[in-house]
Amino acid sequence: MNTLFTSTKAMVLTLSLTMAPWATALGSDTTDMVLISKGEFIMGSQDHSDETPHQVVLDGYYIDKYEVSNEKYKKFMRSTQHPAPAYWDDPRLNGADQPVVGVNWYDANAFCEWEGKRLPTEAEWERAAKGPDGHHYPWGHKIDPTKANYGQNVGKTKPVNSYPEGISGYGVYNMAGNVFEWVSDWYDPNYFKVSAALNPQGPSGGYNFANQGPVKVLKGGSWLAPQTSLHTSHRFWNQPENNSYGVGLGFRCATSAADDSMESVRYHFMHSLISMGKEKWSDALTSIDKALKQDPENLEYQETRKMILKEIKN
Repeated sequence: MNTLFTSTKAMVLTLSLTMAPWATALGSDTTDMVLISKGEFIMGSQDHSDETPHQVVLDGYYIDKYEVSNEKYKKFMRSTQHPAPAYWDDPRLNGADQPVVGVNWYDANAFCEWEGKRLPTEAEWERAAKGPDGHHYPWGHKIDPTKANYGQNVGKTKPVNSYPEGISGYGVYNMAGNVFEWVSDWYDPNYFKVSAALNPQGPSGGYNFANQGPVKVLKGGSWLAPQTSLHTSHRFWNQPENNSYGVGLGFRCATSAADDSMESVRYHFMHSLISMGKEKWSDALTSIDKALKQDPENLEYQETRKMILKEIKN
């Protein structure tokens, strides 16, 4: 066994025992997630009375690049014996790469917990949709029917990686159209007027429309919904136990990141070393590439990548 094997294997136990507390927050698989670093943005808009613009500061977090697909949801059902959602057998909607639909809030929450994640807050979802430039639509300030699936223009959901030209400034897909998405927050039409400025979690309870029960927030519009529902601040709602609008009702997950973005870089580096110790070279390469993406001038990371590539070629 060569020196690289010996040294990296010896590090595995040490690293697993000494990983800093922030590693727990990054313990879920962040593959196909986008890291959005700590920062501020203007949440809300002038479009509707429940969207009062206000400044919000969010700690760093990851959010799924894509809506949760039928393929992923099927693995969840098999693993947990969770019942199938509505429209599971609808040929318009049940392709492996199409977003799962017909889920209520509890279904979505259970899936995210199974993945070691959680539903995004409304603020996290909206910042990811608006991008660093605060766009009215994920791609810009003007509607473009070629960049989203809405208004029954297609007649069904599209695969979760559709409309690459319509991604948000952070690289997140289908945040306008395709499916409405559950977030963690309760809905109250006046919440934006009193919302906390730092990491808002939503009100303590939901507004009770016509005594039908308190409601949770939905974001993003759907393949059935009109153009007016597509803008990034738009707020819709539904009872958490209800899957009405089911043919256009899905979700994506999120997870908290480290407060210090450099700590997340060190996490990916250490994860690469652990994978090297287990001789999982492709996993090691994925992790070191994530570290280099955030710290490309780091000589230690560059040399580690060269070692990994050498082992892959051998």
